Parts: sequence; C-alpha cells; structure tokens
Amino acid sequence: MDIVNANGYTNGHVANGMKMKAMQKSAVQNHDTKRVVNFNPGPAKLPESVMRQAQAEFLNYDGLGISVMEMSHRSTEFMNIMSETKNTLIRLLNIPDNYKIMFLQGGATGQFSALPLNLIRRSPNSSADYIVTGTWSAKAVKEAEKYGNINVVHPKLKKYSRIPDETEWNLDPEAAYVYYCDNETANGVEFPFVPETGNVPLIADMSSNILSRPFDITKFGAIIAGAQKNIGCAGVTLVIIREDLIGYSMKECPVVLDYKTQIGMNSLYNTPPSYSIYLMGLVLDWIQQNGGVMGMAKKCVQKSQLIYTTIAESDGFYSCLVESGARSRMNVTFRIGGPGGDEALEKEFVEEAKKANMLGIKGHRSVGGIRVSLYNAVTVEEVQSLVRLMESFRQARQ
Repeated sequence: MDIVNANGYTNGHVANGMKMKAMQKSAVQNHDTKRVVNFNPGPAKLPESVMRQAQAEFLNYDGLGISVMEMSHRSTEFMNIMSETKNTLIRLLNIPDNYKIMFLQGGATGQFSALPLNLIRRSPNSSADYIVTGTWSAKAVKEAEKYGNINVVHPKLKKYSRIPDETEWNLDPEAAYVYYCDNETANGVEFPFVPETGNVPLIADMSSNILSRPFDITKFGAIIAGAQKNIGCAGVTLVIIREDLIGYSMKECPVVLDYKTQIGMNSLYNTPPSYSIYLMGLVLDWIQQNGGVMGMAKKCVQKSQLIYTTIAESDGFYSCLVESGARSRMNVTFRIGGPGGDEALEKEFVEEAKKANMLGIKGHRSVGGIRVSLYNAVTVEEVQSLVRLMESFRQARQ
C-alpha cells in the first residue's frame, strides 16, 4: 500500500519521480556529448564556444541570479547587452553615424512588408524596383505589390540559376528604392557585386550572408537580415538604415513595423526578442575574436571551393546548375546522377550523410536535390568530412 508523505505524494510517485529525473539527467549527459555536423540552412549552426557560454550563463547571467530570458528589457543590464551588441556590429561593419540599427521581430519576411510600408511613399508614383533572382526575392515582390507599384527591372528568369546582367536592367530613376536579395538560400545564387542604382537607395536582404565578406555599407540605403543563419538564433531581425530614409511610413503601417517609432524607442517600443539579441551579441563577439569579417570571408571561400571543386572533378556525377559567376559561398546546391538529378541516388546520399552524423543537406522543397549550407560557424574540417563522403559515394556508384 502506498503511503502519502507530507507533500501529498505516495511513495510510488516519489520512486517514479526519481526514475524520471535519472532518465532526464542521462539524456542531458548524452545530448551534451553527442554533436553532429550541422549543415542546416536555418536555423543554422552556432559556434560551439558561443553555445557553451550561453549554457554557462543561462541560469545566472553576470552574477545577477537570473537568466537573460527572465530579465526586464527596461533594466540597465539588458540595456547594456543591447548597447554592446550594437557597438560590436558597428565595429565589424564600420557603420557610420548616419545609419541607425534596429533589433526587430518578424524575420526578413516581416521586412518584405515593412520596407514598402516605410519607404514606398518616397516615390511620387509609390513605386519601387525589384531584382528577382530566387525564391525569397520573388516572395518579397509578391508582398510589396500590396502597397505600391512594383517594377521587376529585368526579364523574368526561366530558372533561378544566374544573376541578370546589369545591361538587362530597366531601373526607374524615380523609384523609392531598389531591392534585391544578396544571397538566395533555396537556389544557391549569390551576387558577386553590389548593384549600381545611382541616386535611388539600394536595399539588400543579407539574411544568409551578412558578416561573411566585407562590403561598403555607404552604398546601401538599408540592409535587413534575419539572424538565424549567420549571426545568431531565430527571433531577432537586424535592420540597418540610413537616417534620411526614416519618417516616410504609410498611415496603414503597423506601429511595430514603423522604423521611426522603433528607432525613437531604441527598438523597445514593445518587448524585444531579448534572448535572441543577447545570443547575437555572443556570435558577433566570436566573429570579432576570429578575424572579423575578413577572417570569415577567407574561410567561406575555402569551404565553398572544396565542394565546388569536388563537383567539377566528378565527371558529371555531381552537377551544379548555377552559373559559375553566381554560385553562392553560403548555400551550395547540386544534383546527383546528372543535371536532372536521380532522386533515388539523392535520397540515398542524404541517408548516408545521416549515418555519418551529417544533417541538413536535403535541398529546398521547391528546388530538390542537395543543398549544403556553409555559414560562418561551419568549420573547414566539417566540410572536408562531407567532401570525403561525396568522393566515396561517387566511387561506389559511378
């Protein structure tokens, strides 16, 4: 017969509770020791040292006895986290004083609406120019069309496998802005240059390649970036905007998307994604300690070239369908068994990768094939292990 103790539990409950705690402890220990090679396209791999620091500070941040997750976003401590994160970003990207930084919510997808809602009234015709080179820029156009007159500046691409030559573009000198996605994660297409747009502000979605190579921020009117691919975890969206572009929002613009309001409130109009901002700060510190943007750029080239070289030397077993001048350093896409791909072989390759403790290489559902994401936290050694798998897989089946 079970006896009820002073806390209202029977001895059976106590035994079961102790057993459950033991199982949870064992699971935590197992998870702590087992790490796989993570090629996921986003949310993506974070640097292990960042994860360790976040783990160590999770319950007790800076001796305060609370987690950042529990911290008031109005507290001095969180304001310091915000300030340090912003200052590190300014140093890494050499951001001038006439640019403002916001930490928002809603992802880059939310910014597909926020950009026209805040900027399209700058044009007398409420118009904006868009360059469409992949899945995400196509979605951005569809959203922007709700708020104004959108001009795709080049002929429609049959396949997202190249960057249209600038001689094909028809830019509107009276457009409010020109938008493009600097790196298309689904299609594996990346701009090798910064578009020239004259006096019309250039807006870039850099969600998947920000801080992977140096660029001159003064060439841009604004940059948007979801953090979960290259600079942090899901939840926070970075917006960097030149201050002369602020204050043109449509009356229909939701207040949480209004740049003037958010800048005026230091991104604290509503409760911000506080833990995601904290984690971004840790990742930015890691980038700074590991050679800064130039250090990341060198490794990005090295990692992507390892795979592209393996593809080129495979006698057609692996095929990259993206033109050589537009191939992404961040998301390498390819087919197996010929340009059209052999789905059975590709499925087999994904399974072989799983057996080798490699995750996240299945292609985007709209594209198929294989996609390997090589964000900043992915190491050269991890890419070398994938290349060895690619070579052994080919030798066994070709």
